[in-house]
Amino acid sequence: MTHDLLIHGGRLILRDGDREADLLIREGKVASIGEDLEVSPDCPRLDASGHWVFPGLIDPQVHFREPGLEHKEDLASGSLACVAGGVTAFCEMPNTTPPTTDPAALQDKFERAAGRASADHAFFLGGTAENAEAIGEWESLPGCAGIKVFMGSSTGNLLIEDDPTLERLLRSGKRRVTVHSEDNPRLSERYAGITEGTSVIEHPTVRDVECALKATRRLLNLVEATGRPVHLLHVSTGDEMQMVLERDLGDLVTVEATPNHLFLAAPECYEVHGTWAQMNPPVRDVHHQDALRRALVEGPVTCIGSDHAPHTPEEKAKPYPHSPSGIAGTQTILPLLLTAVRDGWLSPQDIVRLSVDGPRRVYGIENKGALDVGCDGDVTLVDPSVTEDLPSDWLRSRAGRSPFEGTALAGWPVTTVLRGQIVYHQHELVGVPTGQPLTFTS
Repeated sequence: MTHDLLIHGGRLILRDGDREADLLIREGKVASIGEDLEVSPDCPRLDASGHWVFPGLIDPQVHFREPGLEHKEDLASGSLACVAGGVTAFCEMPNTTPPTTDPAALQDKFERAAGRASADHAFFLGGTAENAEAIGEWESLPGCAGIKVFMGSSTGNLLIEDDPTLERLLRSGKRRVTVHSEDNPRLSERYAGITEGTSVIEHPTVRDVECALKATRRLLNLVEATGRPVHLLHVSTGDEMQMVLERDLGDLVTVEATPNHLFLAAPECYEVHGTWAQMNPPVRDVHHQDALRRALVEGPVTCIGSDHAPHTPEEKAKPYPHSPSGIAGTQTILPLLLTAVRDGWLSPQDIVRLSVDGPRRVYGIENKGALDVGCDGDVTLVDPSVTEDLPSDWLRSRAGRSPFEGTALAGWPVTTVLRGQIVYHQHELVGVPTGQPLTFTS
């Protein structure tokens, strides 16, 4: 089914600036931008008066827990949180139960998503010692977002902690490999030293800066040796940002930042939110937060990913370190970035660069863009006049909690359009889920 829609009266947030204009979507694609566009009388209309009109965001790193852990989240609830927050496409990670490590598991996820995912979607294959060579043949399967590698602690066999195995994988295939970069041998040593009663406030000390630096240094050496492009996920330290700049490997290395590391800081976040602020790699102190914010504007950060990783309240209530790491965050990406615009350290165009163009470039996503003519008609309407504390009943993730509850955020997504169809409006899902698999350049 294709959809036509005229969005009129709003301020379009374009790649090169803002513009008061109308946006016409025809047959699901952006057809034209201009003033007083002529359309047929029966063309559906969406009044955007007083609103900012953003392209739909892409969240390139989510954990929606299906199959196997649906009590935390599933593809239906996770994608609902996406469109509620103005995210129209997501890429989901392989650490499910069982893990997504072969074509059959990948196909199973697409079958589960059909008719249930409210946003367009892709799934990563997980790299292991067992599939390190074969995975290069699978990475171009339809809808595959690419290969994900865990250098630091993960579940099951989703862990590659030694350089020879990682090099084997990097030499298999050609697409960009996404990497969780923490040094697992050092993590094992650090966790062995934890004593009973250790507070979650010590989380960034347990998983210290050297855990991240050591792994990233090893990874960059392998990138230089193999020429394989990589994407560093959820970078938490200013030291790694500086290392990437100094190594200067160009487009071989791209970098992701998360809103959690940009808008939370230790120790306060742990004192206030406890384990709800616990994630891997950890939220660190304001020194690293400031460095990450600079890297968003000056480089080398390429894109924003939420690392949406929900858990139940019962699980989060366990004493540290038995409490699971992860924060639900896909729905709060846009409100947080809009708050940064209000506070003056980002522009609306930075949001487009980091949350639309960045993921599209890193992963080679086709048909998505910054309200570009010919691209999918994915749009998010934002009410910039709304400034209020984040209410828990606004959250659609099964986790039901966020460390940003009570935070005064500036601007709210109120309507989400996917390929010309209104799919979320005024806090409610509209119609049935219509998400489709993403496509990628070869």
